[in-house]
Amino acid sequence: MALLKISAVVVVAIAMALALAHALELPGKLRLQKEQYLAVQAIYYPGFTIGGAAEPIGVMLTALLAFLTPSGSLSFCLTLGACLALVLMQVVYWVFIHPVNNFWLREVNLQGAGAAFFGLGSSGVTRSGQADWTYLRDRWEYSHVARAGLAVIALGLLVTALID
Repeated sequence: MALLKISAVVVVAIAMALALAHALELPGKLRLQKEQYLAVQAIYYPGFTIGGAAEPIGVMLTALLAFLTPSGSLSFCLTLGACLALVLMQVVYWVFIHPVNNFWLREVNLQGAGAAFFGLGSSGVTRSGQADWTYLRDRWEYSHVARAGLAVIALGLLVTALID
């Protein structure tokens, strides 16, 4: 059980670190012109894509931890809350961010796992294939701030559950 607890904390901390990194970039990225912004966006792939695997793994580990914790206890409730926050991070990603990623990457020749991952779903942000880049930028950036908040909540709840 100790290995599961340590693994869950480490994986959720990785998910939080990546989400927080995006949020902390916001003030600087909002100052960029379109060409600069689009050039900077390309640095995230594949690194953040690989690190993003921590999120579904975190959901699975916290769900398993909650399942193994006596129901009705404070630790159970806190662990379940952490799991819910991680699930909400996924919802924000798939509903608000992934369609924008697909739009940004529509002309990039991705290979392997990146091509498969970003091939999921359609852009969904426009019907004509064109969109105001500031709308997409703001949607992407502020959605990452929301995810960072959820990640901090998830890690805080998980750690609190484990020290209870």
